[in-house]
Amino acid sequence: MKKNKSADTVITFIIDNKEKFYRLAFSYVKNVDDALDIVQDSIEKAIRKKNSLKENQSVNSWFYKIVVNSALDFLRKNKRVTLIDDETIENLFPGKYDVYSDIDLRKRLDELPIKFRSVIVLKFFEDLKIDDVADILNENKNTIKTRLYKALDLLHIQMDDFTD
Repeated sequence: MKKNKSADTVITFIIDNKEKFYRLAFSYVKNVDDALDIVQDSIEKAIRKKNSLKENQSVNSWFYKIVVNSALDFLRKNKRVTLIDDETIENLFPGKYDVYSDIDLRKRLDELPIKFRSVIVLKFFEDLKIDDVADILNENKNTIKTRLYKALDLLHIQMDDFTD
């Protein structure tokens, strides 16, 4: 094997963080089966491409990028929206699930264009640094900052409009 992360390291990382990656996939597709398919597809891609992981590259951001790209590919191919009820969400995410205290915020977040929603989800729900978000989304750090501020501004404007 090349001088890079071992296959065992990659597999162990994925197994240790599978719930995180499922939540990320689910945040895109809002469907249990589709999210599982995306995670499975991402794992297959990661195993096939494990040798492309550079020595100084973070396994975390590398695999996040694979999951995000797989989810976006899925959305492009299927172009459908699926709604899910709160009880199902609570059953799927016991404990670690980020609880929305305001149902309007959840609706507004889902209404954001994907490029803004991705930044919000990765930054606030997955607790990633701006540099990691930029790497995952394959964008410039300043572009991600601009999208983050725009997304927060859109959410604020939308929430103000909704509550008036």
